[in-house]
Amino acid sequence: MLHEINFRSFNERDTVNGWVYVPAAKPKGIVQLVHGFGEHSRRYLHMIVSFMDAGYIVAADDHVGHGKTALTNDTWGDWGDKGFRVMMEDEHTFKEKVCELYPDLPYFFFGHSMGSFILRDYITKYGDELAGATICGTAGEFKGAVKTQEALAKAVEAGKGEESDPEYAGMLLGWMCERCGEVSIGNEWICADPYVQRDHADDPFDAFTKPVTNRAMYYFTQMMTEITGIEWAKKVPKDLPLYNIAGDQDPVGNYGEGVYQVANWLYETGHFVKTKLYSGYRHEIHNYSAIKDQVEAGIIAFMDENI
Repeated sequence: MLHEINFRSFNERDTVNGWVYVPAAKPKGIVQLVHGFGEHSRRYLHMIVSFMDAGYIVAADDHVGHGKTALTNDTWGDWGDKGFRVMMEDEHTFKEKVCELYPDLPYFFFGHSMGSFILRDYITKYGDELAGATICGTAGEFKGAVKTQEALAKAVEAGKGEESDPEYAGMLLGWMCERCGEVSIGNEWICADPYVQRDHADDPFDAFTKPVTNRAMYYFTQMMTEITGIEWAKKVPKDLPLYNIAGDQDPVGNYGEGVYQVANWLYETGHFVKTKLYSGYRHEIHNYSAIKDQVEAGIIAFMDENI
């Protein structure tokens, strides 16, 4: 069964498009999938089907400025003007609507890349509502985030928030193919598989096909800095089970170092977090044909353990 759920965004402008995928079996839990920067939730169909086969209802939406939400609102790359927590609050609104349909089931979150940033901010406010959370492809201290944020703040203050200056994206992300060898598309850092790279680049629902506003990029850097350090970890409920996964050749996680930074911030503040790095793999570990079944099985096992 498939439900389509539309709701008003926290940005007070857009209508967010979301979907609830229900297995043809008695569900044992719900997992809400939070996608990353410049993509959309249907890039996770393999994972969605795996979760359904394991007995989980899957909820997934397209963020403001992304995917079908951007298409129906004509707001590609524009997140509105209500701050960097718009997507986080939208995820909570979505969760409440899913729970109206399917109450009293254990509820998990999975967040990849920017989705992991949203998730990590989410659990500081709403973590007590969850049975567990999988943090995938996340960052510790992201290289260049503070410097780029300072530059973007000046641009937004100067009235250039609705403009799209590629200089800022270059400052923040331009280094990420440094270990990828020959670069022809610019997204090689996501996965070594050229078919995944081309699929990502040619996807008409991919927000990278449109420029991102300076204000949205500013919010993106704010997401990163808000979830950095011990002070962030102190706000996370200590009894919330966490599963932290990534590829050790992922530049977002600084090739494993940033992933362990996150784990150590949590350990040092009294949390338990299970961390797993996949050796030799880049950012989208769930899109490598060699390991995606293994990645999904690990997430399912984590959820099964914490029902």
